[in-house]
Amino acid sequence: MEIRIKDLSKTFGSYRAVNLTELVIPSGESFGLVGNNGAGKTTLFRSILDLIEPNSGSVQIGDYETNRQEHWKDFTGSYLDENFIVGHLLPEEYFDFVASIHGMSKADLDIKLAEFETLFNGEITGGKKLIRDLSKGNQKKVGIAAALLFDPKVLILDEPFANLDPSTQIRLKELLKKLKADKGVTMLISSHDLSHVTEVCERIVLLEKGDVINDIKTSPATLKELEGYFANVGQVSASVLDD
Repeated sequence: MEIRIKDLSKTFGSYRAVNLTELVIPSGESFGLVGNNGAGKTTLFRSILDLIEPNSGSVQIGDYETNRQEHWKDFTGSYLDENFIVGHLLPEEYFDFVASIHGMSKADLDIKLAEFETLFNGEITGGKKLIRDLSKGNQKKVGIAAALLFDPKVLILDEPFANLDPSTQIRLKELLKKLKADKGVTMLISSHDLSHVTEVCERIVLLEKGDVINDIKTSPATLKELEGYFANVGQVSASVLDD
């Protein structure tokens, strides 16, 4: 499912968070978004998902403009932070709730949850903890699984590897690669971890202060290229502070 962004801008007072003339993410592409804090990554994702109103421009997922129509929500899964989940429910209750929204039967839900057993690692279902009482990492597991329950054609994840232990990070990477290979899911993933995002995503956009600085087709040289950019940005920032 293609995503098309046109003349998108968002400001907060005098601060410009997003300023994109055009960005097209083809159907089935695994798209990575990287940038320092304040680069506009989360603001862009929230604009795509119609969670905030941009100052100008449009976002289209498939045939639908996200701020004018609702049908794109039927095939778009997303998890940005813990506000996407219902903390006062048990994980099983929350999965039942999400399944009911998408018309899934109990049998279909059980089949999908079984696919996440390795990701869950025995820490999510079958316990007595409410979601809000789980660790940040386990809350993230719940949110990502809920986003995938109904086999979305588009998946949007903000910092999916943060707060996860190394074993879970590896399992999540394998899960995302499998979604791309087997189901052709269009994936948008932001991450501060350059090694993870370069491993999972075939294309990476570098965002800085709302602008696209570079649009890279991932290759074996991409990680070193990104590391070089951010190392130089850090040096420039330090020299400015010294002055």
